[in-house]
Amino acid sequence: MIGGLIKAVTQLEDADFRRVLWKALGVALAMFLVVWVAAAYGLSWAGDALGDWAAEEGFWNNAVEWLISLGGIAAVLVASFLLFPAVMGLAQSFFLEEAAGAVEARHYPDLPPAGEQPILEGVWDGLRLAAVTIVVNLIALPLYLLPLVNFIVFYAVNGYLLGREYFEVVAVRRMTSQQVQHLRRAASGRMMAAGIVIAVLLTIPLLNLLAPVVATAFMVHVVERARRRAGMPAVRGA
Repeated sequence: MIGGLIKAVTQLEDADFRRVLWKALGVALAMFLVVWVAAAYGLSWAGDALGDWAAEEGFWNNAVEWLISLGGIAAVLVASFLLFPAVMGLAQSFFLEEAAGAVEARHYPDLPPAGEQPILEGVWDGLRLAAVTIVVNLIALPLYLLPLVNFIVFYAVNGYLLGREYFEVVAVRRMTSQQVQHLRRAASGRMMAAGIVIAVLLTIPLLNLLAPVVATAFMVHVVERARRRAGMPAVRGA
């Protein structure tokens, strides 16, 4: 697995791969700009409304507006940090095929062209994964309140969820959902270990800018090794 991670990192020297990275960063920045602009308008409106109320009630309206703005900015920054992995992952999803294709072209030239997942199957897989994410986080929620334990639980939970997410979206390019589930169960330990590595990368400043693209490349190696060891086909439905 370490070899797969090293290959994923060294893939950054490829111009085509770096192009995917810049595209993902651009889309993520555009998403954050929309959120920040919307938040700025919202904070401005809330500050004006509460400022008018404070003036009518005899309070220091300037101080109220200042406190609202300061608290709002802090909330936006915290939310941006917490949403960063999700936004980067969403941005990367638009370029998954390009990233995975670049890895396969360099390391697995013997593979046939990847197939396309039917729309309804993709919707069902997305809903199923969302349900698993909600349930797992609800179960782990009380443990997040315990010092030290929350650190271990955070990486264990997110390692499982991220590992499963990246594993499935990469594997489904070449296998049906049923085949992916079978392979995921056979390689569950390797999948979760890879997910923990991805979770760590996503929480390190600056490195998290590269993490979604590197994680996709990394998971291509994990899935391909698991697929070959299990003797499963490289073409959907074969």
